[in-house]
Amino acid sequence: MHIIEQLLQDRILFLDGAMGTMIQKHKLNEEQYRGSRFSDYAHPLKGNNDLLSITQPDIISQIHHDFLEAGADIIETNTFNSTTVSMADYYMEDIVDELNKVSAQLARAAADAYTAKNPDKPRFVAGSLGPTNKTTSLSPDVNNPGYRAINFDELVVAYKQQADALAQGGVDIFLIETVFDTLNCKAAIFAILELKDEQNFDIPIMISGTITDASGRTLSGQTVEAFWYSVSHANPLSIGLNCALGADQMRPFIKELSDKAWCRISAHPNAGLPNEFGEYDETPESMSAVVGEFASSGFLNIIGGCCGTTPEHLKAIIDRVQSEKPRIVPEVVSQ
Repeated sequence: MHIIEQLLQDRILFLDGAMGTMIQKHKLNEEQYRGSRFSDYAHPLKGNNDLLSITQPDIISQIHHDFLEAGADIIETNTFNSTTVSMADYYMEDIVDELNKVSAQLARAAADAYTAKNPDKPRFVAGSLGPTNKTTSLSPDVNNPGYRAINFDELVVAYKQQADALAQGGVDIFLIETVFDTLNCKAAIFAILELKDEQNFDIPIMISGTITDASGRTLSGQTVEAFWYSVSHANPLSIGLNCALGADQMRPFIKELSDKAWCRISAHPNAGLPNEFGEYDETPESMSAVVGEFASSGFLNIIGGCCGTTPEHLKAIIDRVQSEKPRIVPEVVSQ
């Protein structure tokens, strides 16, 4: 049994918070995004947060350390957009292997440093695989509903490259997150399972979808129950939800997953919904109270935060939740 699975039997594990939110606090300019290596690059690079693993590694490492110091058991790599598909926006497809490997190594070094400080609380690295900026299920052209900007096989190639580089960098888990299109998620699953077969490694998969509004559906139209059944063949370590909604709006959907899924449940909600300035208003106290109730209700195995969540939010969540018992995974009864 994987050590993470053993820990999950005993307690709720804590995922980190929002990498993007923490990066934004630095208010970096174009020159800082470029660093010396890309100072003459022909295209704008500001906003390419994943690139900072190469150009500003100290900032990324410090963010990891801040979340670990708050008590995170699992930290995510700074690789949400590190596929050839998403990096095409910056004409940087050719450095995708390096981005993933370096990002994984930064997180690995930070996690290992904290494990060494306290071997009784081992820390883990989750390789973040984002949804990309394209969808295999929907047309981006309202006048041509049959058109697709990318197909399944192309996405599999991109995800396989990313997962391979993350594995080489030393991740403990693959986290397929912010899934708005289940077919994109299936491409990531397919890529990882193929890679596992070829390289004979055992890195568990976490899957986290995102609900786009109060209807409780993903962008590609599935309910959370349908989403779960669509990806359950991956035999994931956990299924969960992140982003899009604040914790209170997420509750009914986390409950539904908890009722239906025969694996562990994760949640990393936003710190509320963005206000008119694009900022998140939920305080550490209010957010921890809501997710604390999730835990008291027996819904959770893994909890963290998405957009707007800082180490202060995570610390408050840990203080509230750490004494709660983890959700008991139901036995699967074969028919």
